[in-house]
Amino acid sequence: MGIVFSIEEFSVFDGPGIRTTVFLKGCPLKCSWCHNPEGRDPRPEVIKSPNGCVHCGACSKFTVTEGERTFLLPDSIKNCPMNLIRMCGEFMTAEELCKKLLKNERILSDGGITFSGGEPLYQHEFLFACLEILKGRMHTAIQTTGFCSKEVFKKAVALADYFLYDLKIVNEEKHKRYTGVSNKQILENFSFLAASGIPFTARTPLIPGVTDTIENIESIAAFLKQNGVGYIELLPYNKLAGAKYKAAGRVFAPDFDPSVNPQPHVEIFHNSNISTKIL
Repeated sequence: MGIVFSIEEFSVFDGPGIRTTVFLKGCPLKCSWCHNPEGRDPRPEVIKSPNGCVHCGACSKFTVTEGERTFLLPDSIKNCPMNLIRMCGEFMTAEELCKKLLKNERILSDGGITFSGGEPLYQHEFLFACLEILKGRMHTAIQTTGFCSKEVFKKAVALADYFLYDLKIVNEEKHKRYTGVSNKQILENFSFLAASGIPFTARTPLIPGVTDTIENIESIAAFLKQNGVGYIELLPYNKLAGAKYKAAGRVFAPDFDPSVNPQPHVEIFHNSNISTKIL
């Protein structure tokens, strides 16, 4: 049994061809630039769209506060006159999810299914059950931070056809500061993937003053070259991400300036014979 918080069809940015992207709940990282804050908590939660709210106060009667977060309770869903409140996160078995995904098997014959999150490997048992059902029928990809045990990652590599792998920060202390976790296992898993022969794409989110510094870009370029990787995709920070925090009952307090445009410094990659694409 797993928890899915979104299924998006006809994606062209989450792997080869046209794909369906499945977003799984839960992520062990705490990146302040996260553009899917509703995917952090591994539990289903009630969220509210801020668009169209008439501020009637009906939902305020059904809240509970824990630390910095104020949660809407399930009873708030039926009491919103504008129908702006919904449950984010649905329990599904691997069989139920795959049955739904396989309905588009013919349409996605040149694409496939991408599992994202959150961090999909946070629900690795559910993910692996899905990959085993889909293997040989649909092309599968995992979009991951790489933060998981070596054993879990090796099994993921054995089951999936493709990876989209985030490389955020190479310096371990800075990685801990901005994401809340060490990157030691992330870098080790990346090196394992690079040596495995499984197709993958390295990606770096460009966060102003954090991941787009010359020091960090040089470190990423050196790490890619060390692992024989000659291509990377760069994803500039999405300035609309902040609006999603209120819907998820979270405070948006980034430790960077979201109004600044990040600098890709592509010349650093090119000087190391690494081609780039800015998405």
